[in-house]
Amino acid sequence: MKQTKVTAFVKEYFVITLATLVVAAAVFFFLVPSHLAVGSISGLVIVLAEFLPFRISVMTFVLNTVLLVFGFFTIGKDFGAKTVYTSILLPALIGLFETIFPNNVSLTGDGFLDMLGYVLVVSIGLAILFNHNASSGGLDIIAKFLNKYFRVELGFAMSAAGMLVALSSGLVYDTKTVFLSVLGTYVNGIVLDHFILGFNVRKRVCIISERYEEVVDYLVHTMHCGATLYEATGAYDKIRKTEVITILGRSEYAKLMNWLNLKDPEAFVTVYTVNEVIRRKSVS
Repeated sequence: MKQTKVTAFVKEYFVITLATLVVAAAVFFFLVPSHLAVGSISGLVIVLAEFLPFRISVMTFVLNTVLLVFGFFTIGKDFGAKTVYTSILLPALIGLFETIFPNNVSLTGDGFLDMLGYVLVVSIGLAILFNHNASSGGLDIIAKFLNKYFRVELGFAMSAAGMLVALSSGLVYDTKTVFLSVLGTYVNGIVLDHFILGFNVRKRVCIISERYEEVVDYLVHTMHCGATLYEATGAYDKIRKTEVITILGRSEYAKLMNWLNLKDPEAFVTVYTVNEVIRRKSVS
């Protein structure tokens, strides 16, 4: 059991590391060369770099640390612990890119294409991080805070906070750059929300099986998932049976279906798509 937990821990942080690398690459290769302040802490840092004589990686680390303290106390220790790692790793990776590519130039030679490239690449990285209850730091923490306490969609929260950053580019850059920053922030919110919605989709699985006790045991003790039992009566034969209902993520759903195919291929299963699950404490 201990080895399994260690393996899961290593696997999770390996995925988080790769996702952070994706975010760092998006910032360094698309935002920085075009001076685009697409709504993020990295975008704000690009604006601040016009006033302060510090490297982008250093300023990113400082701002991430400030927001990290806020997220640790408001969002939770688990979120904070993972984001401590990514908040340190992200500026470190950007600093590594700064060292390896000191003469970094636009990959496309066009600000609009750089904006699209950034939105596509960074959305993939951020969606993976959010799915693992982590963040790349910065405005992601604010978005997660708004989502947790005010039920604001993550994409919209990112856009609202990021729009202020995008508009700040007007202090130092021309109208075209400001427009691309604002447009990129808006599009990024839409794309990010699309990616996250795909990650958050759940399956409501209803199972009628003669071996329902084994199904419940597998769900609760092997998969560590919850389940609810209902008594169902067949309309034709009037036979009473027990229905097992559970809510699962995509990987959990696949695991359960593989188990059912092996253990009880005769089970009757219906599946519904659930876009959101809200847990509320019962009031006595």
